[in-house]
Amino acid sequence: MWDLIPLPLQIVVQIFALTLPLMGCVAYLTFAERKIIGYMQVRIGPNRVGPKGALQPIADALKLMFKEIVIPSGANKILFLIAPIISLGTALAAWAAIPLSDLLGIADHINVGLLYILAITSLGVYGVIIAGWASNSKYAILGALRSSAQIISYEIAMGFALVGVPMAAGSLNLRDIVEGQAGNLSMLSWYWVPLFPLFIVYFISGVAETNRAPFDVAEGESEIVAGFHVEYSGMPFATFFLAEYANMILIAGLTAVMFMGGWLSPLHGILPEAYLTEGFLGAFLGDGIQWLIIKTFGFLVLFLWFRATFPRYRYDQIMRLGWKVFIPITILWLLVLGVLILGEVGPWFAKGVA
Repeated sequence: MWDLIPLPLQIVVQIFALTLPLMGCVAYLTFAERKIIGYMQVRIGPNRVGPKGALQPIADALKLMFKEIVIPSGANKILFLIAPIISLGTALAAWAAIPLSDLLGIADHINVGLLYILAITSLGVYGVIIAGWASNSKYAILGALRSSAQIISYEIAMGFALVGVPMAAGSLNLRDIVEGQAGNLSMLSWYWVPLFPLFIVYFISGVAETNRAPFDVAEGESEIVAGFHVEYSGMPFATFFLAEYANMILIAGLTAVMFMGGWLSPLHGILPEAYLTEGFLGAFLGDGIQWLIIKTFGFLVLFLWFRATFPRYRYDQIMRLGWKVFIPITILWLLVLGVLILGEVGPWFAKGVA
């Protein structure tokens, strides 16, 4: 039946099947953030709209949909409205190359999937810069300048951290990267073990790339009101809001795929093989999309934990961390990794060379 549907229509169906649940996850990530941080601070969080506050994201969405869109008189109206679309569009487009399981994925078969993701996510900064410039506001342009400098600084460290993954896997295809982490030792076969410094640098750089606390100087409320989107209201503001949380899910998902085995079960080598492959229990404990979801959610909890724990870094501290700490660490570890690959030392690297 599926083979009878024309290929372009198949792709459209796959896009909607991916983006609609993703947007639902984005909406309820805001609810999870308010609840989790509330419990961390001994508060209740949203609890009025729906059972236990479960309908709060829907109420927020309806409120923003019907709010007036105010465009400043001195703003460039076309660019002002295009900027949030660029930010959200790049965050969603990157999911095309991410394999969700051994069977699910839109364009995850392309051999340069990692390069595609790096290219498409790097375009997201244009949404921030255009928003700051088109708003014709000193607060907005200051936020945009801060954000662009921060993203450029951490993009280099993030790129170097990602170089180690295809070096170990021998491929730029994300599906090959996940399959290269399969092994009888389960979690010890994943790339977070041999690439631990790169794993830490990548995830922290991802937090900085998404302008999340403690790297939220682009939206420094205490200094520049609301940063680059200070002039936005209604649905354009909601679009920026959605883009930030969509980027959080993207970074968490990529970390799970590249360093934590993606859809691979962590129970290989722990439980007997029959428990992971047979019957109703095997459908949950064996490899599958459920493990990718669990791992992604675990990294998202870290995003929220950081916000509840750490104060905002000063601008000079952020720049020093990116240029003087992360970049030297990644370059050094790539040199170590290259020596190990040339010597074919270790099961992970020997597998990648082969």
